Amino acid sequence: MNIEFTILFLSLLFSAAFFYSSVGHGGASGYLALMALFSFAPETMRPTALVLNIFVSGIAFYQFYRKGFFQWSLFWPFAVTSIPAAFIGGLITVDEQIYKRILGILLFFAIARFLGFGTNENRNPKKQLVLLSLLIGAVIGLFSGMIGIGGGIILSPLILLLGWANLKQTAAISALFIFVNSVSGLSGLFLQSVQFNVLMWTMLSVAFVGGLLGSYFGANKFNSKKLKYMLSFVLLIASVKLIFT
Repeated sequence: MNIEFTILFLSLLFSAAFFYSSVGHGGASGYLALMALFSFAPETMRPTALVLNIFVSGIAFYQFYRKGFFQWSLFWPFAVTSIPAAFIGGLITVDEQIYKRILGILLFFAIARFLGFGTNENRNPKKQLVLLSLLIGAVIGLFSGMIGIGGGIILSPLILLLGWANLKQTAAISALFIFVNSVSGLSGLFLQSVQFNVLMWTMLSVAFVGGLLGSYFGANKFNSKKLKYMLSFVLLIASVKLIFT
């Protein structure tokens, strides 16, 4: 990849980390989409995305936690089943074409999240169903480990649609959910041969700064609807490319 494409890639990576972290996400689905668009080696994509995810989601969780949005009672039923499931998913090798199509479909959840689908800040939170949460955590955790994401792009729209938490609470829960699943999925990968992209340290630095800024503004009532629409458009292009090519 020449210098112009490297700069473009890192710029888009920064944007992805910034806007994902602003809604409590680690950004793995965005990183994977960008790496696919820029023709990164498939074997390096999943572990590289998970490392970036750990750092960005960790920063996002800290920012939302310090503002008082995290609720342990809402978090633990998802995590208790997702963590072992993500580890198992990390042990599973998925065919490259199937992998791309699954990722492309999951990107639609990220797009829905950025567009605010299912959000209604005016309604009162409903009581969480623990058994349903355990099931949701197990299913999302397994896919998270298999694909190389933290699962927040699936979890947060579900929480909002079920009415169990408001937007900021959901961001806090999703951030920690992504963090623990990414660690668990990466642990499963390390039992196999793991390869990272040569740009990994540069990518990590760029994503760290983007995540730090995005989560700070996101936790402090940052509003960037137009730019989130632009990022959603980019993700839509990536999703279509992954599914149909």
